[in-house]
Amino acid sequence: MLKPDGRVVMVSGASRGIGRAVINRLLASGFAISGGMRKPDATVAGDRMMTHRYDAEEAGSAEAWVAATVARFGRVDAVVNAAGINPKVRVSDDGEELLDEMWRINVKGPLRVIRAAFPYLEKSGCGRVINLGSLSGKRVASNVGYAMTKFAVTALTHGVRREGRDAGIRATVVCPGYVATDMTINDTEIPRHDMTQPDDLAALVETLLCLPNNAAVSELLVHCQFEPML
Repeated sequence: MLKPDGRVVMVSGASRGIGRAVINRLLASGFAISGGMRKPDATVAGDRMMTHRYDAEEAGSAEAWVAATVARFGRVDAVVNAAGINPKVRVSDDGEELLDEMWRINVKGPLRVIRAAFPYLEKSGCGRVINLGSLSGKRVASNVGYAMTKFAVTALTHGVRREGRDAGIRATVVCPGYVATDMTINDTEIPRHDMTQPDDLAALVETLLCLPNNAAVSELLVHCQFEPML
């Protein structure tokens, strides 16, 4: 297993939900963290923690975040893309504004962060990319727009695996079902205490970051209830 000491992890969506849980877990384990968020929170900064403005819809935001991370820590060893939105878009809905917004944030955002960090991940020799997908991207979902973007995130992850394999880059798409975050606050199908908890996903992310190059996981499907597809 890889040791956390000295390794620098960039985490988007760092202000809340899964992203914040991942940061808390990785900091406690000894990683150095660069948290990307729309409104950087200086109160959480420390010797092994920095925050920086990151807006997936803003041109140059990903590149500026990576540059600031390298300026602070001198390296990037892993990227965890946890930022995302899920406005409801059905096939029968008119207009494409919400779909375009999801595409920019859920797909283009992770792509730009990975692209900017790629040279540093290559230099690491054991670079890691973890993208937060969704089981919605693995099966038919009522929110077809969200499912489309998460299917694309899965494809992006496999593209990273292929392109970075000779340089030691390993990529995983983590596909949870219902997670008890703000994103599922209005879902009533499953009680919140029965949903997957962000802290448990954070523990899985830590494990993925520590696996050696010869034991990488390409897709990790996580759910709180039985599904035949799993």
